[in-house]
Amino acid sequence: MTTQSNTSAGWYPDPQGAPQTLRYWDGAQWTQHTHADQQQPSAAAQQPPQQQPMQHVPQQPAAPDPRVQRQVQQQAGVAPSGPGGGSLFTEPVLVVNQKAKLIELTNEYTVMDQNGNQIGSVTEVGQSALKKAVRFVSSLDQFMTHRLEIRDAHGQPQLVLTRPAKVFKSRVIVSRPDGSPVGEIVQQNMIGKINFALVVNDQQVGAIKAENWRAWNFAIVDHAGNEVARITKTWEGLAKTMFTTADNYVLQIHYQLPEPLLSLVVATALTVDTALKQDSRGLG
Repeated sequence: MTTQSNTSAGWYPDPQGAPQTLRYWDGAQWTQHTHADQQQPSAAAQQPPQQQPMQHVPQQPAAPDPRVQRQVQQQAGVAPSGPGGGSLFTEPVLVVNQKAKLIELTNEYTVMDQNGNQIGSVTEVGQSALKKAVRFVSSLDQFMTHRLEIRDAHGQPQLVLTRPAKVFKSRVIVSRPDGSPVGEIVQQNMIGKINFALVVNDQQVGAIKAENWRAWNFAIVDHAGNEVARITKTWEGLAKTMFTTADNYVLQIHYQLPEPLLSLVVATALTVDTALKQDSRGLG
């Protein structure tokens, strides 16, 4: 039991509370030497040294998850990069893995950095019991309204994604938790390579362009057509592919982007999954 103190060595009342017992303080720590206190302590008696509060020792970061590193480096082909800021909006690579479910009634995703540290999550909110029942027996939910919250590592909402009910083309409204608008992600076509426009105040600030007709890998470009980010779907494994609804994506942001383009790019990985994967299921 060591501590730092300016109290000089001497005999003091036992800090462990033993009645009428003195314990020797050697100037740096309590010793094992005690003896009976022959006198009752007076009000002017010198107080024993006070223990200083323990200093907080910061936790060491968790070891990298080899499964996530393999997903990023081998499956998505993303080279390791320097550490980011540890948040949804400061990491250069976001790994978005959907929770595996035999029947998908609620969209849920885990968002990690390139080393597998969870930095956020996405969950669908506002679903009624009737809507869940419809999702259980059919694929008609692809025409219904979907609302998802992107949350940070502490569970606090950062962005809200709303895909209104639609028939053909999808449109996703991106807003802050307080309801202030960020922009929209608007599907441009239905045939061929699917493209989305990133729109802010009725002005296109970027686009999401599918690289193949199945629309699983996307390049994200700014208003001038320069690639600023990339979405790659990674293989989740044979069992998950055959028996669950889980999809996994890697979002690579090439450099720090300005707002609101950054928030729209962060939202794209979730938008692509919600807008396209459900459309591909047909009418069940």
